[in-house]
Amino acid sequence: MTKQILVTNDDGVYAAGIKASYQSVRDLGHVTVVAPSMQKSGVGRSISIFEPLRINKAGVDGMKAFAVGGTPTDAVILGIFSIMKQMPDLVVSGFNIGENISTDTVTTSGTIGAALEAASYGIPAIAASIQVLDEGDKFDDLRSYEYDFKVGKKIVNSIAKKMLQNGLPPGVDLLNINIPRHATPDTDIQVTRLARKIFRTSVQERHDPRGRPYYWIDGDLIHDAEEGTDVHAVMKCGHISVTPLTLDSTARVDFKIIEDLF
Repeated sequence: MTKQILVTNDDGVYAAGIKASYQSVRDLGHVTVVAPSMQKSGVGRSISIFEPLRINKAGVDGMKAFAVGGTPTDAVILGIFSIMKQMPDLVVSGFNIGENISTDTVTTSGTIGAALEAASYGIPAIAASIQVLDEGDKFDDLRSYEYDFKVGKKIVNSIAKKMLQNGLPPGVDLLNINIPRHATPDTDIQVTRLARKIFRTSVQERHDPRGRPYYWIDGDLIHDAEEGTDVHAVMKCGHISVTPLTLDSTARVDFKIIEDLF
């Protein structure tokens, strides 16, 4: 039976990265592309529950797709329950333009949010991202973003093929894959854990013409972390990072210690 694959992202249905994701897995089964109609980075796993959603057909360089007027999570939900009307065998979210490493991004990335939504239904999922050297690239017009996705496509294809055959190991709900900007076919692949931070958060206060303050949240990138983390692998070593993630965020602690608090 033909495998059913859902491809999505958070950069929008017209972004260059989603075409690369589609190309990564189109030889593995029937691929349905459903993604936000516009840029939705940083929305995490947010869902639209106070407004209706619309779906429009979109053609992107010969790739048939569905554009959803909502979040990446909305796209996954509508893709499964309204377009495919069945549970896919695999969901691929990405390629995101910009690395998604550390707990900072895992909890805010729409790319990973979409994969988490798929995983919540027991669907094996991949979130794939590429590193950018200029943070401003994340905010440009990503329809014409120039990048050679060859290495990323090969890795996603290889991992997706094995996931379709064998699923994921017990206790793993999705894989978070990050490709360094200058990755080659010889670049090392490292299984990693999440670093604690990737941003040194700061807030800039400015004033409008009437003297009232307004604020920009920003922050510098952290370029290294403990050995074995995704930040260390990608930012320090230039390795490809594959981080197994789980939906269960329960702290691994002796519950008696928590009981002592009350």
